[in-house]
Amino acid sequence: MADFSELNLNPSVLAAVHEAGYKTPTPIQAMAIPPALEGRDVLGIAQTGTGKTASFVLPMITALTSGRARARMPRSLVLAPTRELASQVAESFNIYAKNQKLKMCLLIGGVAFGEQMAMTDRGVDVLIATPGRLLDHFERGRLLLSGVSIMVVDEADRMLDMGFIPDVERIFRLTPFTRQTLFFSATMPPEIERITNEFLSNPARVEIAKQATVADNIEQSAKMIQPARRDMEFKEKRNLLRETISDRGDRITNAIIFCNRKSDVDILLRSMRAHKFDCSALHGDLDQSIRTRVLSEFRDGGKRFLIASDVAARGLDIPIVSHVINFDVPVNPEDYVHRIGRTGRAGRKGEAITLLAPGDRKKLKEIETLTGCEIRIDSAAGEAGLTTGKPPVADPGRKSSNKSRSGDKRQSNKEFRQRRGRNAAVAVADTESDGNWEHIPAFLKRNLEGRVSP
Repeated sequence: MADFSELNLNPSVLAAVHEAGYKTPTPIQAMAIPPALEGRDVLGIAQTGTGKTASFVLPMITALTSGRARARMPRSLVLAPTRELASQVAESFNIYAKNQKLKMCLLIGGVAFGEQMAMTDRGVDVLIATPGRLLDHFERGRLLLSGVSIMVVDEADRMLDMGFIPDVERIFRLTPFTRQTLFFSATMPPEIERITNEFLSNPARVEIAKQATVADNIEQSAKMIQPARRDMEFKEKRNLLRETISDRGDRITNAIIFCNRKSDVDILLRSMRAHKFDCSALHGDLDQSIRTRVLSEFRDGGKRFLIASDVAARGLDIPIVSHVINFDVPVNPEDYVHRIGRTGRAGRKGEAITLLAPGDRKKLKEIETLTGCEIRIDSAAGEAGLTTGKPPVADPGRKSSNKSRSGDKRQSNKEFRQRRGRNAAVAVADTESDGNWEHIPAFLKRNLEGRVSP
């Protein structure tokens, strides 16, 4: 497909696309838009970053150019698993429908019910919602879904991961069986296959990439820490993260750093800021207004690093992310694919780096099995100055008397005390800047009591 002009879009929609700077559709757009414009159901399977949003927004706007919205009866419905993804769809709608007089409403958590109800009461052409908030409005009697002519389900496999499938099935049953359904997912697990078989009618199946594949333009590698003790892992990974960033210098235009736990996102944010890195944080416990501001800052270049939980792994439209760093190996191998899919978008080169603890090798193997890619492990022990905690090996050819061994022992004890003193100073300095006392041994905490405030 050479140009959007060959897709039979409404002229005003086509003009908005060209004004946004797009001329050539992506493969998913070129294959999904024509059957969608014909009114057929579409099952689109493609990894993140392939342009799925425009694949349903553009034909939806074209189909809605005629007709009128009625109070509490939206004409079309888009379901998204997260607030961020729903907001992204709303932004795309505003860009491509700029030449239309269509009304859009965004129903997501973190926003007051009153304003949303006022909009739906006036009637909307496009309702973009997360499943939970949509059903809240329906159960309050503020919405009727009997007028929905087009229904879109975006990131369906993410809906499955988040436990929303029962809600999605209920919403399907609340809409007319004559509706057109546009259904998009990065993968097709059995539960998603079951839903498509039940609720889609002879869909045009559009599959762009193999399931759980990684784009060829993303360079993947991993770094292994070698902590002396298990309770030192978190600190050693912070050290390695900073050194990894410093090693790459200006090559890192910006980066998303993923943690598995929300609490670790906050700890890592404080640590990075203490070491003068320009960063912000994103996770599910933040108010929606804060999440929106954080994303806007990162997208506009106001912050260089975004530390995030998996709430940011899917669906966020951040066009240029040079690096993704997995501070933690994701629990599910599929999440690895979605995380690193934030970089290397639209054909650009990207780099994904994963920090490994010794116990993470099994998870890494699962990721390699899923993606079919072998991930290079770079030794971090020498680069990061990390130690294995093993004692030095004695020279077997050397003989020594009891007297010399006694002298060696005294010298060894002296060196140990000196090392411990140096380690204490380092620990104090790191604690003062890092704000984290988890790595301080008990004897140091007693000796330092009153000298450093945690």
